[in-house]
Order: sequence, then C-alpha cells, then structure tokens
Amino acid sequence: MSLTFNPYFLKSSTMLISDKKENTTHFGYETILEKDKAEKVQSVFTSVASKYDVMNDLMSLGIHRVWKDAMMDWLAPRGSQSLLDVAGGTGDISFRFLKRARNANATVLDLTEPMLAEGRKRAETVGLSGQLEWVVGDAMALPFEDDTFDVYTISFGIRNVTDPKLALSEAYRVLKPGGRIMVLEFSHIPNDLLQWGYDKYSFNVIPRLGQIIAGDRSSYQYLVESIRKFPNQEDFMKLVNGAGFEKTKYRNLPMGVACLHSGWKI
Repeated sequence: MSLTFNPYFLKSSTMLISDKKENTTHFGYETILEKDKAEKVQSVFTSVASKYDVMNDLMSLGIHRVWKDAMMDWLAPRGSQSLLDVAGGTGDISFRFLKRARNANATVLDLTEPMLAEGRKRAETVGLSGQLEWVVGDAMALPFEDDTFDVYTISFGIRNVTDPKLALSEAYRVLKPGGRIMVLEFSHIPNDLLQWGYDKYSFNVIPRLGQIIAGDRSSYQYLVESIRKFPNQEDFMKLVNGAGFEKTKYRNLPMGVACLHSGWKI
C-alpha cells in the first residue's frame, strides 16, 4: 500500500493548530500565558528569598505579625494536629502553629526552594526542625494522598497561584473530613478614600523599598499589582464555597487591608 502526501490536509491541520488559543492569566497587570505564570512567580520569590522576612516587616511596619497572630487565634491549633502550610515560604505560619500546639507537626510546601532554605535555617534557630517537613511543590498539584491533613493554611500566597480554584480543590482533597482551611490574604478596603491612600503607599513606596533593601524593584512592583488583581472578600468566599467547603466565613483585619477566610470539609 502506498502513502499519498496531501498538502491540503497539512494546511488544514496547521490552521486548526494555529487557531487554538492558549489560556491566559494575569501576572500583576501583565497578561501572560497560564503555562508561564508559575515560572515567573518562582523567579520573583527566588530573587527576594534572602530579604523576604525583612521586607515583610518594612512593608507592613510589622503589622503582618499581628495579622498572623490573629490567624492563629481564630485557627486555635491544638493537640497533635497535622498542618499543611502551602506557599509557606520561610515558615512563619508553621512556627506560630507549632508554638501553640506542641505535639503537632507541620509540612511547609512552596514552589521555590530558596524560600524553603531560608525557612530551614530559621527552624534550626528556634529548635523546631524535628516537627517540620519541607517540600518543594505546586499548590495546584499537591504531592499528598487524599484525607491527609487536619489543617490547611495559605498566607499571602493564593493570589500568586495560576488557578486559585484548582488550588482550593486540592486543599479540599488533602484535608481529612472535619479538616479546616484558613487563608490569609490582602483584600479590598471598604472605604474609597482609605483605598486610595493605601494604593498610593503601595505603588510609590513598596517597589522603592524593594530596590533599596532587596535590589529588586520589579518583583515588588508585581507583588503590589497582584494585590489589586485579587478578588474582593465576597467573591473569594464564593471560590472557597465552590471548592466544597462549608461553614465558610471571613474576617476583615483592621481597615480591610487583609482578610482571613475560613472553611470546613464536612
């Protein structure tokens, strides 16, 4: 049997391939292909890893510590719970969790190895290394079995995920029945004048601090842009509900600059 070359078929196939549009998403105010976002985010946090904790203190004037303590107050860690801290970076949330639940254990997952390396150094300093596991991984494809963890947290990280809906579905999957999710994220201030002032500070001060302290203006420009692109409190709560969580609630932190979201796998 002989094979016949059909140029029309080749042309038609090429047109079909070229007409297929790839999905896009935002990277700050920039529109990019979805497949490129994780690499760009990884590049940002690799660049800022060594100065990440210092910059958090400077950008928020230390208030991020109060927000994270408020997260622990509402979460109320206890007993021998197992925590998965996604986008856990340098371990801030896990350290707070373990200090309140001495028999608990925590797994810190982050896309960026240099962030985890900074966290491991901190864990050794505060004597918590034995209760912590550090995993390089993707929030949208968690490398864990179903029904593994009692608590899932993600702090100032979900806005950097390419597909937050998928990340929330993964959170639901790996939580045990009766498990709880808590998200701490920047949000929308319910006062136009205060929002205007906060935006002025964010866009004019934070990138400059990034340049001075971390030698990286562009990464912090992305971070402030990503805050403005994130859904408001009500819209994000709908995403949490859509992933299957029940008894969902949110609490605005002072002025609504940041917000805590809670839900249960029932």
